[in-house]
Amino acid sequence: MVDDQGSVRAVLFDIDGTLVDSNYLHVDAWQRAFDEVGHPVDAWRIHRAIGMDSDKLLDAVLGDDRTNTGDRAKRLHAEYLTASAVRFRTFPGARQLLSAVDSLGVRAVLCTSAPQDELERLLAVLDAGDAVFAVTSAEDVDQAKPDPGIIRAALGKAGVSAGHAVMLGDTVWDVVAAARAGVPCVGVLSGGISRADLVDAGAIAVYEDVADLLRNLEASPLLPR
Repeated sequence: MVDDQGSVRAVLFDIDGTLVDSNYLHVDAWQRAFDEVGHPVDAWRIHRAIGMDSDKLLDAVLGDDRTNTGDRAKRLHAEYLTASAVRFRTFPGARQLLSAVDSLGVRAVLCTSAPQDELERLLAVLDAGDAVFAVTSAEDVDQAKPDPGIIRAALGKAGVSAGHAVMLGDTVWDVVAAARAGVPCVGVLSGGISRADLVDAGAIAVYEDVADLLRNLEASPLLPR
């Protein structure tokens, strides 16, 4: 729970699937990679693991074959995703939501473990300017979500405790990672994960997308109380 009667001082924003429409490009890149290494995987299985640390994703979808093909699949995923990066697009309302949070004196932190080259592409598409207080990346942690390390790194960059922060994400792994760090998480459906799954994972509220959240910002858990 948020301390001091709900005094929110920072909002930790996931990027992929939350602010930028990229989840299904990740699914496509992974599926093509798995096909190329000779281990075809159904797209829905990949989608269920999107947002998870890449090594854990490989364990989840490749099983015992992960040792033989995982490293090559990871390299191919990066190559295919880079080729698809021109199709990244910011969700309507994303920039405005970041600006609205910033205007309230709340620190907007982009909380991602994307590698630097991918992060630069995401930031260029997002084009949020001065509304963003800080950004995390793969360089800040050894493991991505659902490990809570990236959440804790974001808190450190925001200069706030877990009790004064709220996470915004689109996957079960965002919710789980935030909970492990002691941060409540608000979910959005734009990543393709159901409301029921997000709530079951522990999301304290769920919105259709960032535009829906922006329209209902005054009554949302993101506002300082």
